[in-house]
Amino acid sequence: MKEMTNNSQQIAACGLYCGACKKFLNRKCPGCKENEKASWCKIRKCCQEKGLHTCAECDKDVTECKIHNNFVGKIFAFLFNSDRAACIRYIRENGENAFAEKMAKDQQMTMKRK
Repeated sequence: MKEMTNNSQQIAACGLYCGACKKFLNRKCPGCKENEKASWCKIRKCCQEKGLHTCAECDKDVTECKIHNNFVGKIFAFLFNSDRAACIRYIRENGENAFAEKMAKDQQMTMKRK
């Protein structure tokens, strides 16, 4: 198992922190950025096409973006009590390094819905 680290390169385009994911830590997934099998992810594709690391760099309000707030994302949010929009807001306000540090410290892939 990989050791959980504070690494902003492990932030997925949607705001999840791969650095705290069990599959990533168990070397069963390369992380969203490196995972060529994740071509189905429209958020990842959008960020790649725009040359962005995450949605936090986009001019759109993440809560109004139809790509970020897609059906799969809503199911994920419900099942895992995830608030990816809060992750993106946190990154915008505090930066990627602060977000990676918080997620590694909290040992969480995502911020939880309140």
